Amino acid sequence: MKNKVPKLRFPEFSGEWEEKKFHSIFKIFNGYAFSSSDSRSNGIRWVKIADVGIKKMKEDSLSFLPFDYKKKYSNFLLNENDYVLALTRPILNNQLKIAKVNSNFHNSLLNQRVGKLESNQNIDFVYQLLQRNNIVSKIEVNIAGSDPPNLSPKEINNLKTNIPSLPEQEKIANFLSSVDIKIEKLEKKKELLEKYKKGMTQKLFSQKLRFKDENGNDYPKWEEKRLGEIAKFSKGKNITKTDISEEGFECIRYGELYTKYNEIIKEVTSKTNLKATELVFSEMGDIIIPASGETAIDLATASCVLKNGIALGGDINIIKTKENGIFLSYYMNNSKKYEIASLAQGISVIHIYNSQLGLLKLSLPSLPEQEKIANILSSIDRKIELIEEELEKNKEFKKGLLQQMFV
Repeated sequence: MKNKVPKLRFPEFSGEWEEKKFHSIFKIFNGYAFSSSDSRSNGIRWVKIADVGIKKMKEDSLSFLPFDYKKKYSNFLLNENDYVLALTRPILNNQLKIAKVNSNFHNSLLNQRVGKLESNQNIDFVYQLLQRNNIVSKIEVNIAGSDPPNLSPKEINNLKTNIPSLPEQEKIANFLSSVDIKIEKLEKKKELLEKYKKGMTQKLFSQKLRFKDENGNDYPKWEEKRLGEIAKFSKGKNITKTDISEEGFECIRYGELYTKYNEIIKEVTSKTNLKATELVFSEMGDIIIPASGETAIDLATASCVLKNGIALGGDINIIKTKENGIFLSYYMNNSKKYEIASLAQGISVIHIYNSQLGLLKLSLPSLPEQEKIANILSSIDRKIELIEEELEKNKEFKKGLLQQMFV
């Protein structure tokens, strides 16, 4: 029989945890079925399913109800630090849509199909408990079969788990909350840097922000040219899914360009077991663009490869130029994205050809100014990458804690 003791535990606690059914640990209070005709352009915030993300509230599509509903439906008011769950399609990517109500949603009204978590245990501990993979899996199994899947008490009330005493619950919750706060700060820092990059990119490519040379003089005016005037074009060779292996040449397949990589490619994640004679390899500074995809905007994705000898798959357009490749990839992604997309052809599968890319009109600064623009944008990207790395480490750390600090 399995001991009901966690692998990782604070030293002041001992003894086994107690097995309890979900209904004796927490309850779900359902929201009210407000009518869509009640919606207003401003008023009391109205918390719908779309507002409940994974571990955070979402604010990209806010809804409002009349101000007088605050008194009329006071039983359904939310307070800051309450926890809410999405009750329709409650699980996404093996994670429960559960979030802590922040100050922006204080005194908001709870809609039907969104539930408020209530408990006679430590509510913060219960929130952490509901993030565990095994708990989410139990819930998912018990709500499967309906379309869309709906979470209601009757489906999960009799599920079982183990919990410790209230003092140990509080200690665990406080520790995990401190990890969450660190993750939130890193996410906010990343978000701010991404906004800064976006603003800087707009200023640089609109020429509202210009650099001076080493003597303090203005650089020359930007010149208009077609991509075909400054570049030579070629294509990669086909690399199928079955050609991917653990050993062999590093490679990039066309779909990875808009799912894995950004403007600069320094390292790749795939390898192929094909022979060198069957492949086309990158040279430092090559710009690559997908030649086919599901949408036109997918194809408008330029990346500069900063490594020789990467095998480039079929349906990849390769652009070789004496211009600064890093500058061009940023420029094409940010200032020419929709123009590139407009060149695409097709219905079910969209294609873009080198002959079409050659017609693309560009406005280019001198090489020294290109280099300065490339350096500043790549330095911002590097800061974002470092934050992403730290963020992933903390998320993995949190996953490990959820595994080891619970039974």
